[in-house]
Amino acid sequence: VQLQASGGGLVQTGGSLRLSCRVSGRANSGTAMGWFRQAPGKEREFVASSYWYGLSAYLADSVKGRFRISTDNAKTTVILEMNSLKPEDTAIYFCAAGRSSVALSKGLVDSWGQGTLVTVSS
Repeated sequence: VQLQASGGGLVQTGGSLRLSCRVSGRANSGTAMGWFRQAPGKEREFVASSYWYGLSAYLADSVKGRFRISTDNAKTTVILEMNSLKPEDTAIYFCAAGRSSVALSKGLVDSWGQGTLVTVSS
C-alpha cells in the first residue's frame, strides 16, 4: 500500500487543520490506518488509528477531544481533523498502515507515508 499525506501548514493556537492521506495499492478491509507525529528533537509518537469506516478508533490521550480520524467509504482517503491546536502539536505528521488499529496504537506499523509539516504558532 502507498500512502501520500497532505494538508499541513501554519496555523495559530486554537486553529484547525485537516490532514489527508491518499491511499493507493492494496488496502483490504482488514487494514487499519493511522497517524503519527514527530516533533523536533523527539521520537515519533502515535496520534490516531482506526479501521476503514471509522471502526475501532484509538486516539492518543494528548489529542482526545480535539482530533478526529475518519475514512471514506471508497477506502482511498484517511482524514485527521485537528481542532483547538496547541504549539505542542507542532510536528511532522505521518500517515501509516498496519494490521490492526490497536497494533498501530502500539507503534506496530507496516507501511509509512511521507510526512506533512504542521506548525502551530503561539
